[in-house]
Amino acid sequence: MLPWLTIVGIGEDGYSGLGKQARRALLEASLIIGAPRQLNLLAPCLRAERLAWPLPFSLAPVLERRGRPTCVLASGDPMFNGVGASLARQLPAIELCVIPSPSSVSLAAARLGWPLADTQVVSLVNRPVSVLNRYLHTGERLLVLSRDGGTPALVANLLCTAGFCHSRVHVLEHLGGPEEACHAATAQAWQEATFRDLNVVGVELLADEGIAPLPCVPGLPDSAFMHDGQLTKRDVRAVTLGRLAPRPGQLLWDVGAGCGSIGIEWMRAHPGCRAIAVEADTGRQKVIGHNAATLGVPDLQVVNGRAPLALEGLPPPDAIFIGGGVTVEGVLATCWAALKPGGRLVANAVTLESEMALFNWQALHGGELVRIQVAQAQPLGNFQTWRQALPITLLDLKKPDHA
Repeated sequence: MLPWLTIVGIGEDGYSGLGKQARRALLEASLIIGAPRQLNLLAPCLRAERLAWPLPFSLAPVLERRGRPTCVLASGDPMFNGVGASLARQLPAIELCVIPSPSSVSLAAARLGWPLADTQVVSLVNRPVSVLNRYLHTGERLLVLSRDGGTPALVANLLCTAGFCHSRVHVLEHLGGPEEACHAATAQAWQEATFRDLNVVGVELLADEGIAPLPCVPGLPDSAFMHDGQLTKRDVRAVTLGRLAPRPGQLLWDVGAGCGSIGIEWMRAHPGCRAIAVEADTGRQKVIGHNAATLGVPDLQVVNGRAPLALEGLPPPDAIFIGGGVTVEGVLATCWAALKPGGRLVANAVTLESEMALFNWQALHGGELVRIQVAQAQPLGNFQTWRQALPITLLDLKKPDHA
């Protein structure tokens, strides 16, 4: 099939900034679909019918015309967080002709003199500002795609709450057009500022004195989590996550999630990692939501209920962690049945009864049993001694690829 859909990236400089190929595509089009702002940038000489995207947004007007010549407008580079990327997930590449313009990110990096390879790009167009919490490290640079003119203030407030008040914040408005403007100040100065809706925020991160940013590796300090005692402790958590082996794009079930620490650290391992926290206690569910937002993974899904019933209908996981409830009838069997072939199951036990359940499961299905013992030096009079935490029995089991 020859390409029937042409996706033209257009910048703030409008029709005059387009190259010959893009202009020819628009001149030959019978229908042009885009946002009202983009359609208004076109030259009056174009004869094509102009159609604005529906509200709420849907790709249906394009997909319904499959096979008939159609032209779609996108901001800047259509394949960078744009409608082109959404259409490419629905259509094979052979049906598309994509003509990009410089993206707002490329223009922002050019104005600021920041190498893009060394800059983290984060979109807040359809996501909460709390996703930035996972990127807060002194010396790092962020380019943030804004939802509207209030986004820079949201970013500034988050930075100050997290202890990064002295970070340098740049707001770049209407990049590439006649109304382009650039502003810069500290986060502390812009907590109530408003800007034009079309903007990109650049952040040069600097932690306040006494603030220690969280590490990138698994095993965050226990103090990083709000909890009521239902927390997989730091050293055991690091070992558990190492056994779970997070990989990009994979889904984890955190069964009996407590405060959500395992699912949260799984998602922090890579932006593509997804997790579902299954927890029956409503108070702990709220704690999970708080911890997920504070630690930069607000997309963590929380399921209200008790396993195994709460697991029905959930998408099949690539890995499962069972932090409690292995003695409950059907939990291990339901998890094992739902796990994808080649997936990993890790379960922790503290009591003799739960340890025996893991031993019996390992006898049937194989895997590795590991005993984890952690002791901390604590005062004993004028001296110090080792205080032993309860030992943890861990089952690490991989499901056969052919299952």
